[in-house]
Amino acid sequence: MTVNRTPQPQPSLTMPTTALNILLVVVIANFTLQPVTEPDFGWHLRAGLDMLGQGWAISRLDPYSHTMPDWVWIEHAWLTDVFMAVSYRGFGLLGVIVLFGIVAAGAWLIASSAAKCVATYRLIATALSLWVSLPFLGARTQMVTLLGLAVVVFLLERFGGGDRRVLWAIPPLFLLWANLHGGFTAGLFLLCLVVMASLLLRAGCAWWPSLAEHLDEQVSSWVQLRHLALATGVAAVATLVNPYGWKLHGEIFDSLSNQFMLEFLQEWQPVSLVTYAGRSYAIYLIGLGFAMLLWYRRIEPVRWVVWASFLVVSLRHLRNVPVFLIVSLPLFTHLIQSGAARLSCWIQPNFRQARIGLLGLTLLGGLFLVWLGPDHIQHIAQAGLQPEKYYTETSYPIEAIQWVRVHRDQVGHRLFNEYAHGGFLLWWLPGEKIFIDGRMPAWRIGDRWIVNDYAAVALTDPPMLTVFDKYAVDWAIVRRDTVLDRTLAHQTMWTRAYDDAKVAIYVRIAS
Repeated sequence: MTVNRTPQPQPSLTMPTTALNILLVVVIANFTLQPVTEPDFGWHLRAGLDMLGQGWAISRLDPYSHTMPDWVWIEHAWLTDVFMAVSYRGFGLLGVIVLFGIVAAGAWLIASSAAKCVATYRLIATALSLWVSLPFLGARTQMVTLLGLAVVVFLLERFGGGDRRVLWAIPPLFLLWANLHGGFTAGLFLLCLVVMASLLLRAGCAWWPSLAEHLDEQVSSWVQLRHLALATGVAAVATLVNPYGWKLHGEIFDSLSNQFMLEFLQEWQPVSLVTYAGRSYAIYLIGLGFAMLLWYRRIEPVRWVVWASFLVVSLRHLRNVPVFLIVSLPLFTHLIQSGAARLSCWIQPNFRQARIGLLGLTLLGGLFLVWLGPDHIQHIAQAGLQPEKYYTETSYPIEAIQWVRVHRDQVGHRLFNEYAHGGFLLWWLPGEKIFIDGRMPAWRIGDRWIVNDYAAVALTDPPMLTVFDKYAVDWAIVRRDTVLDRTLAHQTMWTRAYDDAKVAIYVRIAS
């Protein structure tokens, strides 16, 4: 006798998967919300606040230094400065922290969504990639460029899938991007790489028709390539629509070719295993390479060109590490899903085992958050709600600034400051003219090459105090226990008016 058996419903994985996804979102939020420690943040915020106060008027000459007041200043992130200032006015520093947290999370999530994978794997890839990016996250204008680059990656993936209409989102994107941050050049570089590599691949397939049969990526037709090249060209022209016109591009070129930045600023140095950022990036590259050896069996020449080019750029300059992380995130996401699929086939789990595995991953993620503890969130809250108290725990001279506010009549009018403190001073001492800040490495007029003059007095032994005479400096905030600090302490023409564990304030004695 045949017994009819009603198929039994299979157990659902919805609940453990949802729990894991929620946990991953919490981890991502923990990574992207960071206190404000970027040295250049202060002058960006000051510029934005001043633009709002002046009816969106943009200063054509440097309004913030007494050393280079006649320099034609081009602020390539002027619109981001304004958005930053609006957030600061409305919600304080916490609003700025949340704003840039959203921008960073958006960049990584959009880049991972370019991969057609299950949401859980996209979130896992995003969380792991953000862990590598931790040294670069925070309230930095570069986050805007990472978001723009992620959108370009997303649009190109859709174009590669046959959707030609998405190309016409590129020109307005670059029109906005060119006013938000000078890193739009990275997006143009990506587009040009794709255009050139696709043209060569199309020509190769026309010469050897059988070549296309061995490829695992779509070979664009000549018509598609014309549209892609046209969209790229229109996008490049759109970047000229900014308050500075073509001079913006000249400023970006000068900055990228400036030898001081390339030789002395840490973020422009090659990736080094000496730093935490370099070691975590090396772990990522090793893991990515190992995963490609195991699970990547595709022939994709255009993608190879893009990945290799951005990898070289990232290895040459540390600041470009997050750029490669964004560009490679779709690949990383695919590899994680492929690895999980291979593992699943190998152990052949049933639904019960799968549920246990997901619950185990969720438990591990929960333990990770417990290990992190509440300290990070407390730091964010304190940084956003009580910034003056928060900065007492950093190397920034907030205590000295508080003293200056009360004793302003006891100091001079032409300040010397540390390079890393310039932006911070502009933020906390509005109206004060500074000696140097992060905008100025390439600034040079005649014999005034401000970076060289700064190095001569702050980075040499003995300091060239004639630089103070050159710029009529009459007071200085210098880091404690430096050569300059010890030198000024023994100068009869200078007196120490204030000191703490971080800095000392010296005032020139009137002749």
